[in-house]
Amino acid sequence: MSGHTTCWTVIHEAAGGDAAARQVFAIRYERVVRAYLLARWRSSPLVHETDDVIQEVFVETFRDGGALSRVDPSRPGGFRAFFYGVVRNVAKRAESRHGRRRDRQPATGFFDESPQAEQRLSKIFDREWATAVMREAASRQRAHAETQGPDAQRRVELLRLRFYEGRPIREIARLWETDPTELHREYARARKEFRSALVEVVAFHHPGSADAIERECTQLLEALT
Repeated sequence: MSGHTTCWTVIHEAAGGDAAARQVFAIRYERVVRAYLLARWRSSPLVHETDDVIQEVFVETFRDGGALSRVDPSRPGGFRAFFYGVVRNVAKRAESRHGRRRDRQPATGFFDESPQAEQRLSKIFDREWATAVMREAASRQRAHAETQGPDAQRRVELLRLRFYEGRPIREIARLWETDPTELHREYARARKEFRSALVEVVAFHHPGSADAIERECTQLLEALT
């Protein structure tokens, strides 16, 4: 796969049959697809077919004339909205197959197709997408810190203790035997560094103007609340 700076390069290379691009694409988005399907089918026998339908999503995405060949970078909502539509359509197709088999199976699952259910599933998809982006931003911040030295690595650890372990700054200050005021300053700097990493990741997934990238960052953070 050639070097790339945005997800659209990966998308176009994957659509063109590049095996490395397809692997990157599948690794990047598999967890998002799984979360959506499990939420959609949590009370349905189709939940046992989740792995097969995930594979179907990627087959539909990569096949000649498939979803990636039709993707439009100018589409409102960017690739996230486009891919949500692909996953939803493949899920509905699986449900239709299930419905045709109902004469040979007990009717143990029902699919709620109400607007309220679709809105709930859309929020689940967006939240999992946001989680994946935040995870990628944290990984990028760690990678940057490894090239910048111990102080930057310490700020990454500070964020981990604060967010993943939920420890207050005063407790971390005691643990590290550090002045809390100074640690608050380091914490503010660590947050700025994470935001910069987040902007880089969002620019990859959602290329556009600086204002558009900032709006997408805000929407992703809101999806997690």
